[in-house]
Amino acid sequence: MKANTQAAQPVPGRKAGTNRFWFVFKQQKLLYLMSMPFVAWVIVFQYVPLWGWTIAFQNYKPARSFFEQEWVGLKHFRELLQDERFYLALKNTLAMSVMGLIVGFTVPILFAVLLNELRWKKFKSLTQTISYLPHFVSWVVVAGLVYKMLSLEDGGLNQLLMWLGAIDQPIQFMAKGEWFWGIVVLSDLWKEMGWNSIIFLAAISAVDPHLYEAAKVDGAGRWRQIWHVTLPGIRAVIIVLLILSIGNLISIGFEKQYLLGNHLVVDYAEVLDLYALKYGLQLSRFSFGTAIGIFNSMVALLLVFTANALFKRYSNESVV
Repeated sequence: MKANTQAAQPVPGRKAGTNRFWFVFKQQKLLYLMSMPFVAWVIVFQYVPLWGWTIAFQNYKPARSFFEQEWVGLKHFRELLQDERFYLALKNTLAMSVMGLIVGFTVPILFAVLLNELRWKKFKSLTQTISYLPHFVSWVVVAGLVYKMLSLEDGGLNQLLMWLGAIDQPIQFMAKGEWFWGIVVLSDLWKEMGWNSIIFLAAISAVDPHLYEAAKVDGAGRWRQIWHVTLPGIRAVIIVLLILSIGNLISIGFEKQYLLGNHLVVDYAEVLDLYALKYGLQLSRFSFGTAIGIFNSMVALLLVFTANALFKRYSNESVV
């Protein structure tokens, strides 16, 4: 304590900030040394590949060297913004992302809170284990299950609705484009709900038990304990994960849409990653595909900083 107090005092002839930096550096030099391999890994595998973004400003030809490429400036970005299919893919991406963010973010929180309230430990462990298992199933298998459940002839959902009298004739769910977004979101929710609830369960376990005891003394029931103790206790975790999720709004991948889509719903299934795959790799337009990737990254960065600024303004908490 004495050393810290002395180091915080400004030294004549030196800036206090510089003095503080070297004090902390000497005090934690082993931690800095241990972090160096990870810093090097990030630089090599995360920042060095950014050199490839130069392809977006060239008419890239794989057989030519970097200095032999033809530079075209923003040509591929202008072409991207003038393509109608791009706006269709952007609309589909944002629609499924927002729906997935609302449903796929709130349901795991509710699931974790309800699991925490279970007092029968064996049933709680069994429920947790069953909810985690779909996460380890590949999207190929999930798509097969969804097609089987929604099939026209012997689909479980059609048979259930007909048995309940809700419909007279089987519905061809996978041929209705306007339902495709909901099918994708609900499939993803079934697959990832249990897995995504793990981090919220971990955060709930860190809430001070004395707060629950104090709430009971004040006469709070189970629901009031959830509202006034559990949810405020994990608020910071919720905000951090929500900001990160907003940053990934337009990077939702293409596996779900590729496996569940068909030619009847193609106008609802094409997302930006599928658009980049089709026009960038299948047609060998590498520069155009890179321009799509850069657009995705820039929008994601903008969304992260915007969401962080909004949360910082209203809650005084920030992750960036």
